[in-house]
Amino acid sequence: EKRFLVSVIKDLLRLCEEQRGKDNKAVVASNIMYIVGQYPRFLRAHWKFLKTVVNKLFEFMHEHHPGVQDMACDTFLKIAEKCKRKFMTPQVEDPQPFILTLISDLQRHIGDLQPHQVQSFYESVGTMLSDQSTLLRIPRDEVMLRLMDLQNSSWRTHMLEGKQNVQNLLKVEVVKDLSRILRINIRVCSAAGSIYVHQLSTVFLDILNIYRLYSEQIINACIQQGPIATRVNLYKSMRAVKSDILDLFIAFTEVCKDSATDRELFMTSFMPSIVPQILTDFHTSPPNARDAKVLTFFTTAIVVLKELMAPHIANIMDAVFEKTLEMISTNMLDYPEHRMEFFKFLHEANQHCFHALFNIPSHFQKLVVDSIVWAFKHTERNISETGLEILLSLLENLAVNPAVAQPFYVSFLVPLIHDVLGVMTDRLHKSGFKLHASILKHLFHSIQAGQVVAPLHSFNGMSNAEFVREDVSMFLFRAFPNLTKPQIVTFVNGLFDVTMDLNAFKQHLRDFLIANKEFESEDNTELFIEEAEANLARAQQAEWEYMASVPGLLRGAGDIENEA
Repeated sequence: EKRFLVSVIKDLLRLCEEQRGKDNKAVVASNIMYIVGQYPRFLRAHWKFLKTVVNKLFEFMHEHHPGVQDMACDTFLKIAEKCKRKFMTPQVEDPQPFILTLISDLQRHIGDLQPHQVQSFYESVGTMLSDQSTLLRIPRDEVMLRLMDLQNSSWRTHMLEGKQNVQNLLKVEVVKDLSRILRINIRVCSAAGSIYVHQLSTVFLDILNIYRLYSEQIINACIQQGPIATRVNLYKSMRAVKSDILDLFIAFTEVCKDSATDRELFMTSFMPSIVPQILTDFHTSPPNARDAKVLTFFTTAIVVLKELMAPHIANIMDAVFEKTLEMISTNMLDYPEHRMEFFKFLHEANQHCFHALFNIPSHFQKLVVDSIVWAFKHTERNISETGLEILLSLLENLAVNPAVAQPFYVSFLVPLIHDVLGVMTDRLHKSGFKLHASILKHLFHSIQAGQVVAPLHSFNGMSNAEFVREDVSMFLFRAFPNLTKPQIVTFVNGLFDVTMDLNAFKQHLRDFLIANKEFESEDNTELFIEEAEANLARAQQAEWEYMASVPGLLRGAGDIENEA
């Protein structure tokens, strides 16, 4: 097989040299690149052949025939992922690791590539740098800075010109070049991992200054020209740079997740400067100029840094929460990206910073609950179900934190029961039935089990369970005048039956909904979708077991591999 592969590649290389016409050469080149990308183990075992292949890819990167450069960059990335250690360690007859040779010729290699192809090239070299083997004999931090030297030189030139005259940084061509440099940094950061901290430290203060400068320019333009200013080419480019900066911060946050040391470094060295800058910008910018990636950044930071983010939660809520809620609650359609990122942020804050979320002022606590209610009342399915998931997770967290739970129950428990019953019975949210059932079961059974200790009412001699039973009965009487009193009483009594598991509780809710005349003539299959999926899975499993019991009827993956 090895001899055959070498023979095929040699013949294709010879054919590429002999062919006349760019179309023919491009066809042969694509064949070469496809084949070499499929045999990384062979390439790792034969350094000279790997080096020949990579140098050939560099040649193809100068070929302007449509598709050849893209395929060369894609193949180079694939090889870098599979063979990175070969590039990072010295090889026989080579005085230094190949990555150093590659970086020294970097400008020549990328000279004919388009911007997106240059980004791919840098990502490939960054992937090589992600190798953290103890066998490495080169300082990865120095190699990182050597890799970025070409882009850092352009960046320093722009910064120096900006210090001489800030107007130099407001030219469209300069703004777009800064965006180009930032996008290369993003790709290197994601590929190389936390070693990128050495490069980020080099440009960090400049990045924050650029973010502040462009933020001020966009806000002033919106004041003078109105919201339409965000569509002017210059300000669109500035917004793109700000978005790229946020992407860079998001990428670096993500690469810190695997190391406690990296997380601590990011938290102490970078976050104190990042947080006030982007919060101030988001709070003061007009709605059209606010970037949803601010929410994405804080969501990512909470997922990665977890409880380390707790001290920042109050400031984030103060600057971001109310402003975003104003944007997305005006109607159900505007700002879809902000809408989704807002609820992702809320979900992760509840998961990882629960105590901080409920140490905020009561005004913000009410806003949190109102936003959750608004979410699960939304007619768009993914937003509605996200709201229900947040609420269920919130209730589960409260159950193990009684000190926080009791004030919450006093303020919000009864209205939440009304709201969840309302969406469950409105015929527009059938897809969320399983979550409706889980939430209602949790609420009613918590009350019946005596877990809600704080009084929910001001009446003497009445328990919380009795009060809620009476309140829910009256709510349903008003909502469904077509139902009889015995029907409602039976239904409400069943809600408090703690002997019911979730399946029995769901069936109890279904019986009530179908008894309601508004549901009788409707297609109610979504109320049974979970059971239908379970039945289908059982049927497929039974069919598979039957086929497996008949020799030769079912071909396993191992049979196919053996044949190949």
